[in-house]
Amino acid sequence: MANVTAKSDVLNDLIQINNDRIAGYEKAIEELDGTNTDLAALFQDMIAESRQCVVELADQVRMEGEPVETDTTASGKIYRAWMDVKAFFGGNDRKTILSNCEGGEDAAQRAYESAEAMDDLPPATKILISKQRQQLKVSHDRIKALRDAEV
Repeated sequence: MANVTAKSDVLNDLIQINNDRIAGYEKAIEELDGTNTDLAALFQDMIAESRQCVVELADQVRMEGEPVETDTTASGKIYRAWMDVKAFFGGNDRKTILSNCEGGEDAAQRAYESAEAMDDLPPATKILISKQRQQLKVSHDRIKALRDAEV
């Protein structure tokens, strides 16, 4: 039973990370001015991406008969940085918003890497975590490229 709980704890932490990511990008959209419609569309894509990750992770948790986390990482074990990023969004300076988003994406990558490195997870769970990490890496790189393009 300890293995099931450990697996569910890791998956629930990743659910919280994605919930944070959703909340962070929703906040970022609120902070954007009308000239950043490209970022609003990108952030909406990232929100949809995290919602899909949550669905996949929650399915795994339910298969173990464990409760699914519905909150953000205020009490999470792996990832806390996004809360700071969410609180840091101030004003609608494009480069600042992109820099803060990149910081959140960096933290998400670290959390996924930590989860993926755990030895006691079943192969199917590691495959799911790896797939999601790669998806989120693409988003990270998009944010970084946009940030780097800002003067």
